[in-house]
Amino acid sequence: MTEDTLLPLSFPAVGRKKVTAAFDGGRITSDGGVMLLAAAERRLQLADRLAAAIHDPRDPARVTHAMADILRARIFAIACGYEDANDLDRLRTDPAFKLACGRLPDSGIDLCSQPTCSRLENLPDLRTVIRLGWVLVDLWLSSYAAPPKSVTLDIDDTLDVVHGHQQLSLFNAHYDERCFLPIHIYDAATGRPVAMILRPGKTPTGKEIRGHLRRLVRRIRARWPTTRILIRGDSHYGRAQVMAWCENNAIDYLFGLPGNKVLQRLVDESADDIRTRRALERKSVLRGYAETRYKAKSWKAERRTCARIEATTLGLDIRFVVTKPPMQRYFNSR
Repeated sequence: MTEDTLLPLSFPAVGRKKVTAAFDGGRITSDGGVMLLAAAERRLQLADRLAAAIHDPRDPARVTHAMADILRARIFAIACGYEDANDLDRLRTDPAFKLACGRLPDSGIDLCSQPTCSRLENLPDLRTVIRLGWVLVDLWLSSYAAPPKSVTLDIDDTLDVVHGHQQLSLFNAHYDERCFLPIHIYDAATGRPVAMILRPGKTPTGKEIRGHLRRLVRRIRARWPTTRILIRGDSHYGRAQVMAWCENNAIDYLFGLPGNKVLQRLVDESADDIRTRRALERKSVLRGYAETRYKAKSWKAERRTCARIEATTLGLDIRFVVTKPPMQRYFNSR
């Protein structure tokens, strides 16, 4: 009969003390995974970078918890599923959280409490919030050893339901919820986050989207002046103001486009051909592409419009995009 032995897990030392995770008793924590988060944060220096963007008005002689320590505790708590700042009143003595924040579980001072954390969250003004946003962008830029020839940035918003009447929360009829609707921008090639923008729970206007993209592209081109940039998003990001700005600033774009009778008529011939060939070849699915020129009422000029036409035994499924670059490679990557 074999006897299993659980090997301990070793982590970086804290205060010259060896840190090992074992399964044989001692002070217990239910959040051992925070040590892995701490290793990742230490490598990225995320809390230190964020702290450097915040002006600390406190008297240094009376500071117990440095700005980076407060941020680190709050980040780890949120990542472990503790959304509310008052959870820190319990977590501040948790041995795993203390180790993750660089403090010994018994002799190290406890982490910050809820009031300290709440004061931090109400401290930043608009300029500080913008600087904090640049930290994430700069982390993404630094993830590349050299400027790439091109990048594809996916932009979208996501539902963040609120429970109460928080500032900037609004009722969104599409989701039938009171919510925030933050904008997320990701690097399509790596999946890494590029920017996150917390905003009210309403669909962004073309002017708002253009402003966010203008600031982001300016930051990217300061480091990567020759990199070709493609912005990719759903139809409500393909506003006339956004496309005009992209065209005037050498930015490629690929935005969804809602179908209508005019667009359907423009691709009727291609759709009939694909539908007929599918039937003759007795295939379950046949996909093809079509390209045309189209001008919506809000556009000042015609733009290149492409259609992905998919014929199945159930009928036709046609999706449209308005775009500048070659369309097939981007249809296939969605």
